[in-house]
Amino acid sequence: SWSVFVAPLTTYFTNELGQTVTAGDILLPFSVFLAFFAVAMPFTGKYIEQYGPRNITIVGGVLTGLGWLLASFATSVPMLYVVYGIIGGIGVGIAYGVPVAVAARWFPDRRGFAVGLTVLGFGFSAFFTANIAGWLIGAYGVMTTFRIFGIAFVILTIVLALPLKFPAAGWTPRGWAAPAPVAGQAVTCEFRRNQMIRSPTFIGLWLCYFIGCLAGLMAISIAKPVGTDIGVEAGLAVMLVGVFAIFNGFGRPVFGAITDRFNPRNAALLSFILIAGASLLLWQFPGELMYIIAFVILWGCLGGWLAIAPASTGFYFGTSDYPRCYGVVFLAYGAGAIAGPQLAGFIKTSTGSYLGVFPYVLALAVIGFVIAWALLKPPQAVSAE
Repeated sequence: SWSVFVAPLTTYFTNELGQTVTAGDILLPFSVFLAFFAVAMPFTGKYIEQYGPRNITIVGGVLTGLGWLLASFATSVPMLYVVYGIIGGIGVGIAYGVPVAVAARWFPDRRGFAVGLTVLGFGFSAFFTANIAGWLIGAYGVMTTFRIFGIAFVILTIVLALPLKFPAAGWTPRGWAAPAPVAGQAVTCEFRRNQMIRSPTFIGLWLCYFIGCLAGLMAISIAKPVGTDIGVEAGLAVMLVGVFAIFNGFGRPVFGAITDRFNPRNAALLSFILIAGASLLLWQFPGELMYIIAFVILWGCLGGWLAIAPASTGFYFGTSDYPRCYGVVFLAYGAGAIAGPQLAGFIKTSTGSYLGVFPYVLALAVIGFVIAWALLKPPQAVSAE
């Protein structure tokens, strides 16, 4: 929903404070936010185990709210880097991993679907916050809107954190027993983080997650201008981006369920096949119908990776050290989120067309398919030394 703030902040700094800023300058705090969001997660895992999900969520929510509150007093764009980007990003990074870890522990029988539903909330939140923010900015101004959101985030996070807790050690759902491992499916051995990062399976999962997010974010970051390039009416292109975001949300539980049913490797392979097919269609047959079909698939697959990756972490490496393990895996999302839009912009500048991005997305999907085929296999237990 940061895009809703770009124009009002540009106007505020230019007209109210007399500073020379561009929309590009205002986009940079969001890049800083994404970077610190991703970096905070690996360092949070051990504290979730030590202090419990409820307390860590509250800390994350307070930091997030504090970042937004302080942003309401920003007198320069660099101040936004610090208060919104660093403080707010760290706060979200701390809080984000908690419900994912809790869902993975409570639902080992349907881990992928449970995690997918959990991160569905994260995906759909932008739809609600963007509309609320747009109304508040129109009614009260952009800085007051930051203040309102900051207070709301603190209150809501504290309230929603209260029921969060892990099940007792060794707990399983009634009548369920962990299945015996078979080829291509999850193993039951539990990995610590230092064991996981030495596994070829981890390397494969990290690279697949990175490529899935890089390819997806390269594409979706240019959804509206691609529509304009192929002749989609501007108002329709804006409306379609909102529709695509819905598919991004639904891709999470759908791919989570696919991961449960058909194992992580097959879910990853399906994702890369769909990404490759969508990119090929739009590259070779640009038009309004192909644009809609391709971006529905691309947004859905990007959302899917936000379920495939956390579910795969639990499938392959267990849940005893899950928060720390997934924190490292999640760095792949951060890398893809930062690199994807930048790479798309570079390719557009080099080729002169946004459609020039899609051969590269296709190539990335092929590379991801090969890596998933070769490396996404149940890992062998390794020494903790």
